[in-house]
Amino acid sequence: MLVLVAAVTLAVGGVGIMNIMLANVRSRIREIGIRKALGATYREIKLQFLTEAMLISLTGGIVGSIVGMMIPFSIRLFTSYEFPISWLSVVIALTAATVVGVVFGTVPATRAAQMDPVDALKYE
Repeated sequence: MLVLVAAVTLAVGGVGIMNIMLANVRSRIREIGIRKALGATYREIKLQFLTEAMLISLTGGIVGSIVGMMIPFSIRLFTSYEFPISWLSVVIALTAATVVGVVFGTVPATRAAQMDPVDALKYE
């Protein structure tokens, strides 16, 4: 049951990242057109937007990990109970956040990279 809840949460977060990135691509159409007109390749444009999506999701993962680790540290600080803390879970969470950013950022990055520079420069 916990795995199902985690999968749904990751999917919802991924769709949110994709939505943000699609809006970001739409608002930066002229910039993409200028970069492509100046010689930016398909790979460079795609890598730029994939990196941006990955950084957004990794930032969310770092904030979530910090908030999640505050509870066990608070219990250790205010009580005599030795609450176990697994640093492996933090690494797994940050890895999952990065993978979600790359997977759900692929569609917006591909759309940005496939734009025709002439059409992008004419866009208003």
